[in-house]
Amino acid sequence: MNTMQIILIFLIAFLAGTEGVLDQFQFHQPIVSCTLIGLVTGHLKEGIMLGGSLQLIALGWANVGAAIAPDVALAGVSAAIIMVLGLQSGDVSNVNTAINTSIIIAIPIAIAGLFLTMVVRTISISLVHGMDKAAETGNFKAIDALSISAVTLQGLRIAIPALIICFISPEVVTNALNSMPKWLSEGMVIGGGMVAAVGYAMVINLMETKETWPFFALGFAISAISQLTLIALGVIGISLALIYTTLKNSSKNNSGNGGSGDPLGDILNDY
Repeated sequence: MNTMQIILIFLIAFLAGTEGVLDQFQFHQPIVSCTLIGLVTGHLKEGIMLGGSLQLIALGWANVGAAIAPDVALAGVSAAIIMVLGLQSGDVSNVNTAINTSIIIAIPIAIAGLFLTMVVRTISISLVHGMDKAAETGNFKAIDALSISAVTLQGLRIAIPALIICFISPEVVTNALNSMPKWLSEGMVIGGGMVAAVGYAMVINLMETKETWPFFALGFAISAISQLTLIALGVIGISLALIYTTLKNSSKNNSGNGGSGDPLGDILNDY
């Protein structure tokens, strides 16, 4: 990597870290961070492929009570950098191997990132107390400065590890990928696909209802038609959503006649 690429990756990682708490522009989502890193390093296609796979995994990650989900921002950024390093010299025998290996590596990194999250949030406690004292004296400039400092710490939580990974020699990563035996590289490919499927299954488990299952089954059937592009599938999905929403809104006036206001739900209940 050249100096400009490292600087841009540092900025992307910093934005991903801040967005982990701000949650405004979604830079922390793998589909965004991996795509941007792939763009600045000349591996846009591979970045999108990696980001899409990691995004399916991250869909099943959520904070529940005191249980904190793995660090999705660190997972996406670190996996993208490792993939780029593996592809940098152009000697990797299989691009899919580099992508799937990065996916497998990203998961333990995301879990290890919880330690950095704990450190940053512990430091942020003192910043919050400082803002409380500043509020007592009406020192709004101090409040703003401490708030910016807290967000900056979140950005550095991702940017510093990303910067360290950038200085790993591409030959080291490439040789490591190429030296893997066939059974291990193929296992990485299979494992990478299974991990994405598990993440998507977790989302389905959270969202499934008797009203959504027919659309889920219909989507599987339609996706088997090879002539349909992703744009066509997206148009079909939006059209089905609009049809369902229109039917649901039109049935509200009839909800007093014994219906629930959900036409598909009523049909399924009657069935």
